[in-house]
This record gives sequence, structure tokens and C-alpha cells, in this order.
Amino acid sequence: MNPRPKLVVLSGAGISAESGIRTFRDSNGLWEEYRIEDVATPEAWQRNPDLVLEFYNQRRRQALDVAPNAGHYALVKLEEKYEVLIITQNVDPLHEKAGSSNVLHLHGELFKSRSTADETLVYPVEGWELNRGDLCEKGSQLRPHIVWFGEMVPMIEPAMEIAAEADIFIVVGTSMAVYPAAGLINFVRPGVPIYVVDPHSPEVRPRKNLTFIQEPATTGLSRLAEQLLA
Repeated sequence: MNPRPKLVVLSGAGISAESGIRTFRDSNGLWEEYRIEDVATPEAWQRNPDLVLEFYNQRRRQALDVAPNAGHYALVKLEEKYEVLIITQNVDPLHEKAGSSNVLHLHGELFKSRSTADETLVYPVEGWELNRGDLCEKGSQLRPHIVWFGEMVPMIEPAMEIAAEADIFIVVGTSMAVYPAAGLINFVRPGVPIYVVDPHSPEVRPRKNLTFIQEPATTGLSRLAEQLLA
């Protein structure tokens, strides 16, 4: 029995935005209200952990109120024919909520916390609150399980390996401006079809077998899934 082709997806904030999750980089995005330096850096955590905790508490509250969209469900549908491996820059759980079975979160997960004393100690966040005084089993404060600006991206090497195994590679909802995630496309083998689904024009170097679908994730991925499942 032949193994199913590997279809690898690199997803970004654009797919979540269509579910109502505000992105960081849009003109009405989260950074309009908060400075990156104040809520999403190790220095911010050292300086004002209460503000950082409140910022992510707000994001969890919002994430609990949104649902996956047609783009997320199109990726689930593709599992009928392909081994679908999703590499996401998003910290929300919408891919999992939709039913995708293999999701790698490059930048951490919103509904998890981790120990400030031992980064291998990771815990689920029940509900939406993570507060000062919430401690790990070693007695240290828990922090959001998020990769902040200036921190290493520990999952980038597994993501590179996945990208290199792709038989089809889909980029959806990302500006391709955030590294190292944007560099994953360079690990795709020559000749492998690449589809870029985005209403804008992400910075992607021209190459053979590259197809742009200038539509939002909801309609673009739905149409592409129909094509790939035909």
C-alpha cells in the first residue's frame, strides 16, 4: 500500500483573522494598543509581568469566543487523501478545533503555560486566566508558553524537516516577513508544487511550480482543496 502524499501547510495570522482573531500587523491590529516591547519580550516579562499576563489573558478570552472557518475545515478535508502536516505561526487552537490531527506550533500555544524555572514543564491553561501566583510543581511562576520576540524558536528544526518532506506545500495567511518561519519555503525540494493563498502578495521568490491564489483563506483554501481532492 503506497503511503499518502505529504501535504505540508505553513499558516499565519491571516487564516485566524477570518475567524475574528485580530492580527498583530494589520492597521487595526493588537500592536496599535500595545507596544511589542511592553508585552511580548523577555524584558517586558522581567519589567512588568502583570501587564504581560493581562495581555495574554485578554487574548485567551477572545480566542474562546471564535470558531474555525472554512479555511481551517478545508485543511481537515484534505486529510481524506493526504497526510496533512500543518506548521503554524499562530498560537491559537483553531486548527485543532477544526479537527486537524497534526499541528506544529512554531511560536508556542496560547492555552499552555510553562515554568520559568524549567522550560520542559508545560501545562494546559484551564479557562482563560493565568495570574501572578500560579506556580509550577517546582514552585516557580508560570509564564505564557509563547515564543517572544528575541527568543529562540525551538520548533524550527522539526519544521525544517517537515518542509523538506513535502510532496505539496501550501502557504496561507502569512506575509512571509517573519523569520525564521518565512525561510521554511527554502527547504521545499525543487519541483514540489507550492501554492500561496493570500489576498495580498507575500514576498515569495519566483520559482517553478509556484501558484498564487489571491483570495482569503476561506475561499482560496476551499477552492484549492476541491482541486487537490479531485
